[in-house]
Amino acid sequence: MAGRNGRTVRDLRRANRTAVLQRLYFDGPLSRFELGPATGLSSGSVSNVVADLVADGLVEEAGSVDSDGGRPRTLLRVAPASGHMIGVDVGETRVRVELFDLTLTELARAQRPLEPQRYEVEVIVDHIRSGVAEVLAGAGLAPERLLGVGIGVPGIVEHTPGRGAVVHGQTIGWDAVPLESLVRAGSPLPETVPYFIDNGARTLGQAEMWFGAGRGARNALVVLFGSGVGACLVTPEVEHGRAVEWGHLTVRVRGRRCRCGALGCLEAYAGAESLLARWREEGGRVPEGLGHTDEETALTTMLAAAYPADDGAPDLVALAVLEETAEYLGAGLSDLINLFQPERILMGGWAGLRLGSRFLPSVRRHALSYALRHPAGKVTIELGRLGPDAVTVGAAILPLADFFARGGRRPDPDPQSPPPAWHTALRERTPG
Repeated sequence: MAGRNGRTVRDLRRANRTAVLQRLYFDGPLSRFELGPATGLSSGSVSNVVADLVADGLVEEAGSVDSDGGRPRTLLRVAPASGHMIGVDVGETRVRVELFDLTLTELARAQRPLEPQRYEVEVIVDHIRSGVAEVLAGAGLAPERLLGVGIGVPGIVEHTPGRGAVVHGQTIGWDAVPLESLVRAGSPLPETVPYFIDNGARTLGQAEMWFGAGRGARNALVVLFGSGVGACLVTPEVEHGRAVEWGHLTVRVRGRRCRCGALGCLEAYAGAESLLARWREEGGRVPEGLGHTDEETALTTMLAAAYPADDGAPDLVALAVLEETAEYLGAGLSDLINLFQPERILMGGWAGLRLGSRFLPSVRRHALSYALRHPAGKVTIELGRLGPDAVTVGAAILPLADFFARGGRRPDPDPQSPPPAWHTALRERTPG
């Protein structure tokens, strides 16, 4: 039965379960007494919801605390083993697959390196499938136990009714790749396990907003600085974040050719790939065999050359390229500041974290000097806190967020699948 606002009793129960689960997840352990004010539910509703969640195995006791003059209060928490998720980061140097329990404790991981500038769809799909099988076997977990698999990818993700998630990754040569249907074909997972595919910058943003430097912010931008660059915008209207193709903002008319084919994109000046290319073009001392084969090692080498640990003479070319990159990044951030007026900007991604604290002050200085004074005076710019696994963690959050939105219930069976035998038998017995 639906109420005046269109919500049914089932909707209300689901919302109440979601409220209790989320409060226990982010703020627990909590007592039933504390859950009332935290969720806005009556004590009776809290007791009913908690009893329901305990019966489902989603919530368990976690000790007790003394109360003011009364009996000790039992503390409750989300049961870690009550659900599992897999997060996949399809990066530009490797595919990383991790298995987590419900509290996002890592249980197993698998990594598959990628050849430079080689993003064959079949190879990456095989890496995802084999990585999923490896982490499940490593943890001894049955595939049916999964709440879902989240996958972060470069490019624009379009969710279609026929082919599922389709990826438009212009910089890696993917043109309308039906990644979801390709991964499902021959997958070790049953059809009941859902896939959640989204842009890697958005999954990074999801992770930082839930568990990292974005917690507590209402308006934030999370920047992914890897081989290329991207960003995720989080506002009250877009609370789960929206990926924006920030790396393809034009920063120089008739400038350098970007991987996407256009001229003058930010990514042509600020991504790790272009940064190393410019160092090489300017005569930088890139060690033989590193410049084209291993971006992460090459970037570490460049940093060591620019900032020698033994007080030796720095590589002036490396320093100049890094400073120019910081200015381009800062100018790109100033556009985001002027457009969206965020309270926080967080820089993550393997290259951003590797450049880290030496690089960030220069980026911050340029961003604030190019931006309008009023929004610039309100924003903080800092590094993300979750490290290089943040995209993978954020990908795993996609099925977790869906699970919470369902009130801790698994997705309904596919309506296309055959009805259970009892349903068919009952229909046959019903008079026509």
